[in-house]
Amino acid sequence: MEKRVRFKSSWLPWMLVAPQMAVVLVFFFWPAAQALYQSVLQQDAFGMSTEFVGLENFQRLWADETYVESFRTTAVFSILVAVVGLSVSLLLAVMADRVIKGSGTYKTLLIWPYAVAPVVAGVLWLFMFASPFGTVSFMLRQLGLEWNHLLNPNHAMALIVMAAVWKQISYNFLFFLAGLQSIPKSLIEAAAIDGASPWRRFWTIIFPLLSPTTFFLLVINVVYAFFDTFAIIDAATQGGPGKSTSILVYRVYYDGFKALDMGGSAAQSVVLMAIVIALTIFQFKFIEKKVQY
Repeated sequence: MEKRVRFKSSWLPWMLVAPQMAVVLVFFFWPAAQALYQSVLQQDAFGMSTEFVGLENFQRLWADETYVESFRTTAVFSILVAVVGLSVSLLLAVMADRVIKGSGTYKTLLIWPYAVAPVVAGVLWLFMFASPFGTVSFMLRQLGLEWNHLLNPNHAMALIVMAAVWKQISYNFLFFLAGLQSIPKSLIEAAAIDGASPWRRFWTIIFPLLSPTTFFLLVINVVYAFFDTFAIIDAATQGGPGKSTSILVYRVYYDGFKALDMGGSAAQSVVLMAIVIALTIFQFKFIEKKVQY
């Protein structure tokens, strides 16, 4: 029988929900409404005059080849960040779950990157790979590989992917480790007694039981790759070389604050919001069906 919480006064539930609703209204619905409004307007560079242009801003976006190319760049970047980040984090969590001596120090060191601001992470990785005096780029040169993210688009993409994965790896690690520690050890021991190898125990018992955690982190990492990596890209590559690392969220900033095209920037933010909402719905509608709760 379902039990429901009943309040003595009708206004108390609304008072409890009010702070969260205020945050959502101020920081989501209000900016979203402003973006929708500005997306159908056209302003001059100084903001002195405004003209209603309807869907003209959206039409100019689809006619811009560089903007259409930024979709492919965003797709490649987000897939790499999500897949590599989750894979490395799961591996580190499995290793941390087995550590006995010095486990506290090991786990603390893995959590530290989450405390670093995204822009600091971008600058840190930029310094390590800066040519010709960066530590990592110097070692790569000794191995015969000329690293130059300022000229090579593949090097630039690899740089921001590594920085983004490193920044998010602590968050993923914490959830995977908590999921691993919640799995009953008796199930793993029973499989070991039956002769299952460690690899088979992981894929048939551990990983299926981690599917709710994996699904949650997949959604979070996709949203992170679309939005929270702006500071990393701005600090490390500024969308270059030749806009090869200019993902959608960076294009919103560049066109709005550098090219001073506020109407086009607002239209891009509306498109970006629609894409993220569609991806989230797709994940919950199709991928969640494979999650074993």
